[in-house]
Amino acid sequence: MLTTKNISPRLLAGFTAFFIAFPVAIGFFLLKPLWWFFFLALGIIMGGSYLLILYTLERFIYRKIKLIYKFIYQTKASKREEFYYKSLLPPKSIDEVHADVEKWAEQKKKEIEVLKANEAFRKEFLQNLSHELKTPIFAIQGYLETLLSGGMDNPEVSTRFLHNASRNTTRLVNLLNDLDAITKLESGEQVLHKEHFIIQELIREVFESLSLLATQKEIRLTIKKGCETPVTVFADKEKIRQVFINLTDNAIKYGKPGGKVTASAYTTDEKLVLVELSDNGIGIREEHLPRISERFYRTDAARSRKEGGSGLGLAICKHIIEAHGQSMHIRSKTDIGSTFGFTLSSKKE
Repeated sequence: MLTTKNISPRLLAGFTAFFIAFPVAIGFFLLKPLWWFFFLALGIIMGGSYLLILYTLERFIYRKIKLIYKFIYQTKASKREEFYYKSLLPPKSIDEVHADVEKWAEQKKKEIEVLKANEAFRKEFLQNLSHELKTPIFAIQGYLETLLSGGMDNPEVSTRFLHNASRNTTRLVNLLNDLDAITKLESGEQVLHKEHFIIQELIREVFESLSLLATQKEIRLTIKKGCETPVTVFADKEKIRQVFINLTDNAIKYGKPGGKVTASAYTTDEKLVLVELSDNGIGIREEHLPRISERFYRTDAARSRKEGGSGLGLAICKHIIEAHGQSMHIRSKTDIGSTFGFTLSSKKE
């Protein structure tokens, strides 16, 4: 069945020419009732109308459509595309062109929304970065100005202020190191040195390195029962160590005194291993979960800064896991605890 969706310019010109020529030819036939004159008039008028309408369609209407297509794609056409513009585009119906334009408009709308979101994220990031840098710098400046203003005459004050300045310098250096690490991860400059290793051994090494901090908070670091059987993964061992250090350090900092942090590893199939780190700490409110791994995002800014974190730990973890081609997930409930999990390849592909 003929519809507006499959009608071509030639068919449209033909139908229009016929409906123009037929009543005119009837008029000529009424004036001069000869059949040969009727068909001659019909043929001449229809042929002339057809050529004129087709020329108008292709010269003006479809020429404009070609310009719309060139505007939509905004690229220099290849030879194949030039052939498409010249040979295939004219038969395209107005409805199809309308659908293409709507599709392009929807795509541009989504791109604009992404750009707006990125712009808002950029502004927020710069604001947070400025705050994170100013805090230790202003603190160091204050301590040094106090010392230069006469504080050095008091040995007790000078020693305390120098220690405080040193601590803030260390915080600033850590922040810059974290920024450098996340920039390299995002740009793909950070090369992964993958190898086979047993994930439980790495977990025990991390737990041992953070045992003093855990003891101070009276928090137990354990591997879940049933998960002691060695599980081999194929990943960058030092990068995964950094992930475990960041996650365990957070779990201890925001854990409850007398609580526990439990690690587990499961072989999900022949290719993947699921690794999780759970705690029974203060938890994270649901509205914060979608953004918790963003750079400098804090659920409680005052408390987070008091703990001395840079606000980049989870962002670094996420980028390391994504650099391995895997994903990280977070489950949490306030006052019950949190679980941070990620997958790793179990063998070299």
